[in-house]
Amino acid sequence: MKKIQMTLLLLLCSIVILSACSGGKNGNNTSGNQGETAAPSNNAGSTDGDLPEVELIWYYGVSQVSPDQQKIEDEVNKIIKPKINATVKLKPIDFGSYTTKLNTASAAGEKFDLVWTANWAFNYDENVKKGAFIPLDKLLDEYAPETKKVIPTFTWDATKYKSEIYAVPNYQTITSRYGASIRKDLADKYNFDTNTVKRIEDLEPFFKLVKENEPGITPLMLTGPGTKFEPSMYGFDDSGVKIGDTSLKTNILEESPEYKSFIDLMHSWFKKGYINDDASTVKQIDSVYNGKYATSLESAMKPGYEAEKKASNGGYDVIGIPFTEATTRRTSNITTLTAVSRTSANPERAVQLIELVNNDPELYNLLSFGIEGTHYEKLDDKTVKVKTGGGYVAQNWVFGNVFNGYLVEGQAPDTWEVTKKLNESAFVQPTFGFVFDDSSLKAEFANVNAMKAEYEPLLMTGTVDPAEYLPEYLEKLKKAGSAKLKDELQKQLDAWAVENGKK
Repeated sequence: MKKIQMTLLLLLCSIVILSACSGGKNGNNTSGNQGETAAPSNNAGSTDGDLPEVELIWYYGVSQVSPDQQKIEDEVNKIIKPKINATVKLKPIDFGSYTTKLNTASAAGEKFDLVWTANWAFNYDENVKKGAFIPLDKLLDEYAPETKKVIPTFTWDATKYKSEIYAVPNYQTITSRYGASIRKDLADKYNFDTNTVKRIEDLEPFFKLVKENEPGITPLMLTGPGTKFEPSMYGFDDSGVKIGDTSLKTNILEESPEYKSFIDLMHSWFKKGYINDDASTVKQIDSVYNGKYATSLESAMKPGYEAEKKASNGGYDVIGIPFTEATTRRTSNITTLTAVSRTSANPERAVQLIELVNNDPELYNLLSFGIEGTHYEKLDDKTVKVKTGGGYVAQNWVFGNVFNGYLVEGQAPDTWEVTKKLNESAFVQPTFGFVFDDSSLKAEFANVNAMKAEYEPLLMTGTVDPAEYLPEYLEKLKKAGSAKLKDELQKQLDAWAVENGKK
């Protein structure tokens, strides 16, 4: 009897051990580790029969949520299901609400997998420091090798925090160029020569013409969160260092004469009625304003952007007028990224989806432009015409590598080639690669940013008088700890300069 019991016990143990080694077939993870243990090899384009089916959730920003969103999701899942045995729930949110909604979702520990982030929306650096995203180095090596290979090393370096990558750049132009876009039909109508515009101040004669002759058209459309003092336009880099200053001395830009000059100019234009009355509170330029403004300020004037601008500005052609040279800076390398949430149950599969989106043109173009014949028409093998009111609108730079995608009507056939050359030849800021670590001054950093969030929308849009509000703002910045932050920034910058052979 004892022999039989012992035999049964050994048999039961063998079954348990074999079951544990097999890894199971369900998508649940109760061990405390994130994600499933089974996954395909580096080829994300083929299905591994051992992979359990999972559903991924992907948050990203759009100018407006489209009525045909479900149709796109259904078609996307037809592509990815056979390849990685996963489906995805697409969760687009309008840019105006994106940061607030994602901050809430992240703070609440909501479970999702992929999330779009940037230096200007759902802030990348802040969320990395909060632990909102997981490090990706090992996952990229195993599940997204092609994506890692095609993106330049220095762009990956820009994403690093304490030597680890926390998001995948949606590779596009990695330069910034500050300037303005004006409606071509209005420039033509009033014989306004755009070649006369060399500085932002030179736009005023055009604003005057529009104001006096075009009732219902705002000469300059600004938004509170989107209007910033552009350091490069006034000879500074992103660390507050004057270009050409080999000592790399940082400055508090709000205290500079250049900053005051800019906000004084904005206020004078606001008083003359050149800027929209709701500038300090409006969050984004959407369908309400399309075609109802003559000029907008631009921060990333990439090759071919005028054609994209036409699609989002009521179909009006625009003329781009640059005020700065094309510049490579850390911020221009992190303007659009895809991260994996710390709450993801399937980070391996999430990275496999990133690999697919970045290397499967059919999938990428579906997300970017919709369904051929319904949402766009092909003009040739490389170019599409997006149907106005066709039921689907998205921004291609939100999803992945734009060089895998179509051009839009109006973009030159060599747009991607020109963009790549510009990426390689642009002016590199002297402190490119430097990242300020605020861990020793978290309270001061938070307090200063709170003051900026309160005052900048008012000052940048010209809504308030700088003579009254700038001294008040500077005093509050000082009390919040701006001087301490500057000293710590200088200390870290000096150490970085020595380490990198800059001094």
